[in-house]
Amino acid sequence: MKQKDQFDNLEKHTQWGIDVLEKFIKFVKERTEIELSYAKQLRNLSKKYQPKKNSKEEEEYRYTSARAFLATLNEMNDYAGQHEVISENMTSLITGELTRYVQELKQERKSHFHDGRKAQQHIETCWKQLEASKRRFERDCKEADRAQQYFEKMDADINVTKADVEKARQQAQLRHQMAEDSKAEYSSTLQKFNSEQHDHYYTHIPHIFQKIQEMEERRIVRIGESMKTFAEVDRQVIPIIGKCLDEITKAAESIDHKNDSQLVIEAFKSGFEPPGDVDFEDFTQPMKRTVSESSLSNSRADGKSEPKFGGKSKGKLWPFIKKNKLMSLLTSPHQPPPPPPASASPSAVPNGPQSPKQQKEPLSHRFNEFMTSKPKIHCFRSLKRGGAGPEDFSNLPPEQRRKKLQQKVDELNRDIQKEMDQRDALTKMKDVYIKNPQMGDAASVDHRLAELGQNIEKLRLEVQKFEGWLAEVEGRLSMRSEARRQSGLYEAQNPSAVNSCAQDRESPDGSYTEEQSQETEMKVPATDFDDEFDDEEPLPTIGTCKALYTFEGQNEGTISVAEGEMLYVIEEDKGDGWTRIRRNEDEEGYVPTSYVEVYLDKNAKDVYKSLEKI
Repeated sequence: MKQKDQFDNLEKHTQWGIDVLEKFIKFVKERTEIELSYAKQLRNLSKKYQPKKNSKEEEEYRYTSARAFLATLNEMNDYAGQHEVISENMTSLITGELTRYVQELKQERKSHFHDGRKAQQHIETCWKQLEASKRRFERDCKEADRAQQYFEKMDADINVTKADVEKARQQAQLRHQMAEDSKAEYSSTLQKFNSEQHDHYYTHIPHIFQKIQEMEERRIVRIGESMKTFAEVDRQVIPIIGKCLDEITKAAESIDHKNDSQLVIEAFKSGFEPPGDVDFEDFTQPMKRTVSESSLSNSRADGKSEPKFGGKSKGKLWPFIKKNKLMSLLTSPHQPPPPPPASASPSAVPNGPQSPKQQKEPLSHRFNEFMTSKPKIHCFRSLKRGGAGPEDFSNLPPEQRRKKLQQKVDELNRDIQKEMDQRDALTKMKDVYIKNPQMGDAASVDHRLAELGQNIEKLRLEVQKFEGWLAEVEGRLSMRSEARRQSGLYEAQNPSAVNSCAQDRESPDGSYTEEQSQETEMKVPATDFDDEFDDEEPLPTIGTCKALYTFEGQNEGTISVAEGEMLYVIEEDKGDGWTRIRRNEDEEGYVPTSYVEVYLDKNAKDVYKSLEKI
């Protein structure tokens, strides 16, 4: 009975050990789920902040700080991968192995306790046999004693016949024999039980207990090894995680603030020249109004909005250049201008000679307006706008336009290379088909080859077009650089001269453009004064005009125009009825003011006024 209690205790303890293993397995499973969830969240976080394809964010990764952030995102992706490795290793090395071991442990435990119960039942059976043999021996002995007493009683009684005595004697002998047999059987059963009991307590049960002990010890060792593996799995990825963190540190150390600042400068460098110093205007002395100022004031007083001309006047960049000394030589024709055709109505000549009765605007008011005008600080804003601009990027400042054109040329060249690679591949395929007709029809690729040839030709024409614009911009930038150099030499020799500078004008949509034609350049015919004015810049355009009538410029200094023709204004009517215009670099001259409708650029007018004072 005591052994049975011990078996019950061992059974409870071994079951508790299995429960501990299963609890540890469950713990590791939940840990792997946490690792997977953490890795997934890290990957989603990294993906969330990755730059989107074909977006403005890709351009931002030119900067070292943005590239460092991108490297951090990539390293976090690898960091998440290590947590996935932790989950996979724990699942395979701990969860899977322990699950299989628990199943084997349950089978082994069941087998050991089955053997123990079987041995216990066997010894109990032997004990029962011994008890039965003992009781039978005891009964036979008692019956033999009673038969002996009955025989002796019968034998002493004289009244009993001899036959009855003999019968009693035989019965007593039989009982004694049965008692002897029961005694022998009991003795044999007792010896057998004692032997079985010895084996049971000294061999079978200790052996079963030993197996249960070994099983329990293996379980304890196994759970300890699993805990070590649990820590080792984490330790194995620590060097890789450390490398990820080292790469993040390296990326952070690679940030170059000077380089990023230079990239910003290169990205937004406009190529414009800064404005020069504003002249001091002495109001203590009488001011003499020039005819040019009067005409400028009158044109302003008309209150007419300045219409746009073909998109070319939008956002022009008018430089403050030095007053051209040749202006004194290139005067308007001495004779009065011809009247407009008789069919024209007064309203058809909106820019005719101004009325002398119109009140002139004070020059100080015009100066104050110039000084208090809104600073042009919106170039960065205009560059951020995503509106579709002209194909030649003329809405951008010179330097930005050059970069965009260069990028476009490179992109087209890459497209040409792709098309040529496809053409070469198809050509090789066609050769294979010609040599092996069973592989395909060679004529089937002719149509595609023709398409590729046309595409390549179109792309080459596009490249030529953009290279032409690029050459124009680069030439203009080099000319401006040379002009600045010459201007610096001139100012060093003439401190009293006004510095040349660039005045920009913002278009209604916030973008900036430069002249697409050679508006700001004027080729002056060679004269006797070439040596004196070699460093002078051509007059700037101050607006545009539209010819209302056809004018045949037959006199010296005039220029012929056709009705409806659009031209550039380089000098406004100074009261003599003539306006100086330019058609291109080589053609300029005077036309009657009443023959054209003038659209003056406000900023250019202010510049022109300031130059008139020099």
